[in-house]
Amino acid sequence: MTTATLTGGIAATRQNNQRPGGRSGRSLEELARNLVETLFGTAPGTWDQSVGRGIHDARRLRRRGDLDGALAVLEGMDASTGTPDEARWAHAEWADVVRRRFGDREVLVYNAGPGRAAALTPVGNGRLEALAVLGMRWRSGKIVSQRSLKGLRPLRRGGKRRRR
Repeated sequence: MTTATLTGGIAATRQNNQRPGGRSGRSLEELARNLVETLFGTAPGTWDQSVGRGIHDARRLRRRGDLDGALAVLEGMDASTGTPDEARWAHAEWADVVRRRFGDREVLVYNAGPGRAAALTPVGNGRLEALAVLGMRWRSGKIVSQRSLKGLRPLRRGGKRRRR
């Protein structure tokens, strides 16, 4: 690219960005949106609804003692839209909140894939009730059959699994 091409392109850009009143350039709002999009890699209008932002919101609520609020934030989030690291982070945060909220009950955890899980409790006749979900179409209170779910594991205190 030559200097003439470069300066010609800059001049054309300035002409296209002319504003009423003789001002040139983009508005501060447009520049800020572009900066946010560049930094966070998302559309400007949705960056505050990202997986990372949702996890931070849930953590703040958990630290304040609002476990139901933290679960509501995590339940409404689609962790599969984030990176694999964000999906693991969301699952870890979700499991911690579930353990704190329902640790005194018999709870089984169903993992349906990265960023997808459900905390279930037996209600009788081989059926389970969803106490909390992460990244699934189910909602809290849904009744499911235990036979249809493979890989149920008990939720242990401290979040540790028993090694075999």
